[in-house]
Amino acid sequence: MDRLHACRGAWDTPDRSGDPVDLHDHALQTAALLRRSHPCDKELQVAGLVHDLGHLLVPGDDAEHAGHAADAVRPLLGDRVARLVRLHVPAKRYLATVEPGRALSPQSALTLGEQGGLMGAAEVRAFEADPHAAAAVVLRQADDAGKVAGLDAGVMEDWRAVLERVAAGAFARTAARRTG
Repeated sequence: MDRLHACRGAWDTPDRSGDPVDLHDHALQTAALLRRSHPCDKELQVAGLVHDLGHLLVPGDDAEHAGHAADAVRPLLGDRVARLVRLHVPAKRYLATVEPGRALSPQSALTLGEQGGLMGAAEVRAFEADPHAAAAVVLRQADDAGKVAGLDAGVMEDWRAVLERVAAGAFARTAARRTG
């Protein structure tokens, strides 16, 4: 929760030239969109909440921000949340490839090249073969839509219980693997 609260006033670019909302509002908007479209998938919602923490952890590293965030959240929130967070950038590349007219925010369009650009045919096939690809695309679509200045998507404390539930599930799965 401390890291999520620290996103207030933190931006995806150090000079604030990127997206029109700070990381805090973007996280809330993305998670709220996922709650609305996938109300039973708490891990997907939480992935939407934490997907851009890498911008806070390593400012200015657009190319690797998803990996930084995934590595940071995996111990607490589990493998699936971390995998979805890691895949939100490949999902952008995938969507830009298979839907060439798809609109991206100016900042997302700018960073697409730094993040690998359009996918080749082999990359598309590999992405589609990932068992988390469909959920990662849903996360990416919410990520792209969750950049509306002035939109009230609630408060971070509203997510505490969901985060705790997802963390408890991740802990239980880890404990079961160790004993099983």
